[in-house]
Amino acid sequence: MCGIAGLIDLAGHRPVSQDMLRSMSNSLIHRGPDDSGLFVRPGLGMAHRRLSIIGLDDGRQPLKNEDQTVVSVGNGELFDYEQQRAELQGRGHRFATHTDLENVVHLWEDHGDDIWNRLRGQFAIAVWDEHKHRLVIGRDRFGICPVFWAIRDGWLLFASEIKALLASGMVKATADWRGIEQIFTCMSVPGPATCFEGVQTLLPGHYLSIQRDPIDGTAQVEDHVYWEIDYPDWGQEDSTTSDAAIVDEFERLMVQSVDRRLKADVPVVGCLSGGVDSTLVVAMANHVLGRPIKTFTVSVDDPNLDETSDVAESARHMGCESVVLRCSNADILEQYPALIRAAETPVIDTACAAVLKLSELIREHGYKVALTGQGADELLAGYIWFKSSSMFEKLNFMPGLNLTGKLRWLYTRFATPNYPWSDVEGHLKSVGGRYNAAFDAFGRVFTPRFDFYSQQMRDHALSYSSFSEMGLNRERMQKWAPLNQGLYVTSRTLLSGMLLSSKGDRACMNASVEMRHPFLDEDLFDFCAKLQTRWKLRGLRDKFLLRTVADKWLPKTMSRRRKAMFLTPWESLCPSGSQGGTPTYVEELLSEDSLSRAGYFDPRNVTRWRSEVRNLRRGSLLRTSIEMCLVGVVSTQLWHHTFIDGSLASLPSQAGQIPDRTGRTFELHSSEEQAVAACQM
Repeated sequence: MCGIAGLIDLAGHRPVSQDMLRSMSNSLIHRGPDDSGLFVRPGLGMAHRRLSIIGLDDGRQPLKNEDQTVVSVGNGELFDYEQQRAELQGRGHRFATHTDLENVVHLWEDHGDDIWNRLRGQFAIAVWDEHKHRLVIGRDRFGICPVFWAIRDGWLLFASEIKALLASGMVKATADWRGIEQIFTCMSVPGPATCFEGVQTLLPGHYLSIQRDPIDGTAQVEDHVYWEIDYPDWGQEDSTTSDAAIVDEFERLMVQSVDRRLKADVPVVGCLSGGVDSTLVVAMANHVLGRPIKTFTVSVDDPNLDETSDVAESARHMGCESVVLRCSNADILEQYPALIRAAETPVIDTACAAVLKLSELIREHGYKVALTGQGADELLAGYIWFKSSSMFEKLNFMPGLNLTGKLRWLYTRFATPNYPWSDVEGHLKSVGGRYNAAFDAFGRVFTPRFDFYSQQMRDHALSYSSFSEMGLNRERMQKWAPLNQGLYVTSRTLLSGMLLSSKGDRACMNASVEMRHPFLDEDLFDFCAKLQTRWKLRGLRDKFLLRTVADKWLPKTMSRRRKAMFLTPWESLCPSGSQGGTPTYVEELLSEDSLSRAGYFDPRNVTRWRSEVRNLRRGSLLRTSIEMCLVGVVSTQLWHHTFIDGSLASLPSQAGQIPDRTGRTFELHSSEEQAVAACQM
């Protein structure tokens, strides 16, 4: 993958400063250290940073069509590009490079807005059409590749990361409490709001259209949906295909998906955990290539989380060379500030820091591309909350009694008596008025957040539902099976807003490593979406179809392994006993002065819960909830220090600064102010 950035004048044809555009590009150098390119015309500028993976010698962007009237910059990969290219050549199109993304300019010529339905892969792409005076910016279906955008002073700016918007000098870093509330509601920032005021994320399956008036140059901005997750109506799932045919077709599609994601002009490796998802991906990659691929694994200190022995068993069975990264709590502490800088958002799952470190190791070994098992849990119900929600649903055996709703109400009242019930009602309405597995999981874990919020933050949160702005199709949701409703909300929140972001693209591309996701294949998703839910969750057996296929490829000791949630605990930030004391920067961030200065949290309650959390039963839902909230407090304070106000701790801060081409930062002065002024004239 790569990095893109750009801006378009919405008020006319004011000149674009190439210096400013280069500043935006240089802030993304970690995403594309191999090459760079610019496209500038009156009122429009686009920049590209290249991580060369396909078409190594001639894939420089921006890319253009034959008469140079269509220009594009893109991040990501198109996995069916070879067949598509042959079809385009058959229609008379001429190609100047061997890169997959050159397909885009020719597809746009032939299909216009329908291009997005014809792209298969992971991508974030901007296309300028000179004849139509139009810029379009689109994102892949699942949200693997990021796009952020903002409007300032009559300009629309876009980029792969927010730091490029800040590097323009036109977008100032100001906190948006909606993004903070999303973190404490969904453990992610699914969008469109971000933690930065006025900065939006382009939602998965969406594209922006910026249509310019050919006379005066003024432009209209529209956000379009070209694809969204969908399931059959409850009871209308596929019930005619035989069990054997379903298993065979899933297996065929999985092998096809892995095969597609092995296409590269550089070697591809695998990220291997102890779970069945990544193990099956690696086994199929070995089969496609006819040889074992190299694998990389994180080993953590906590014996409850460490999967080293399982990984070693899998690697030996498949004949893979296995590289293991030992990651201690001290490593998490050391990497955590770097993680927040990379993610540009608070991150509650501190294991994301281990992924960042693993990506650095992959790059140190000379690799740019790795396969991962991410996405299987959202495709085929792999999380524990799908099981618990399914058990709740079985209690609804008496029509109209709504036992599950009453039990959930009782739990909330008992576990968190000060929790405002209106918050539940608001969120519930936003997800279609019915409880689902994802809503259960987030609600049970983050109900204590109001104990931590300051009064101002509490008032904001009670006036807003994180689920209301996500673009959820509530009308369609109400027609699906309950399990599919939970899969949908989990995919729109945890998957796109955290796993593919802080734990995916942002952690990995920070080290110039592209992750590819075989379980997020369009054909595979369409097939699984139409299946009866018994193929996803059968009793308490999660990912039933996946494990059935895995039985054919792996020993049952591997295919039937229980899922381990890779989530490191509060102790990774605040170790106790023999592990050492709380690090200085955490104490500084949690000081009364720093908490008051940032304004999100109540210093007295934060201090109280820091003291009381270790008295709660380890492993209990309440302790887990409090620990996650405390990590949320630390990460929010660290984010605020890094981007908004650098006075909260004795750590480096980018507040009030923009990065130069080496990735260092400097304050915006003199010539840089002139560069910004050139775009505001």
